[in-house]
Amino acid sequence: MVTFEKFSTALNRHVETLLFVLGFSMAVVVAVQVFFRYVLNQSLFWSEELARFMLVWLTFLGASVAYKRGSHPGIDMLYKRMPPAVRKASALLVHTVSMGLFVVMIVYGYQFSYFVRRQISPALYLPKWIIFSVIPVSGAIFLIHAVGFLLHELRGTPHDG
Repeated sequence: MVTFEKFSTALNRHVETLLFVLGFSMAVVVAVQVFFRYVLNQSLFWSEELARFMLVWLTFLGASVAYKRGSHPGIDMLYKRMPPAVRKASALLVHTVSMGLFVVMIVYGYQFSYFVRRQISPALYLPKWIIFSVIPVSGAIFLIHAVGFLLHELRGTPHDG
């Protein structure tokens, strides 16, 4: 069990590194776009589309990091007042339901990516399945983290994010 949780943590570190690279790259692309548009009076037709696709990937992958860290918004006033047994049961239920939702993300994200496999983006000529593959990929990352949290709960120690 501990090995799986270490894998989840290592995966999260790699995703955080990817988020840094994507975020920095997006900032550079937008800065270059602004420079070209307002200083050189030229337009980079591809830059807006690339920045938008990077933002989509940043959003989905960033949500998985927030989930792993436990920094997603929540109201836990009621949860903290529960008796320990009820708290553990509710945590197990939440992790199990979350895992079901992450499986839905994986299955339907894959189906949608397959559905758009022949479409290409207008400016970059990228296959759209590459852009939309972030849905099943992030769903799998979410699922890995959720299984780690569930194993933590079953061992009797709540996750620390």
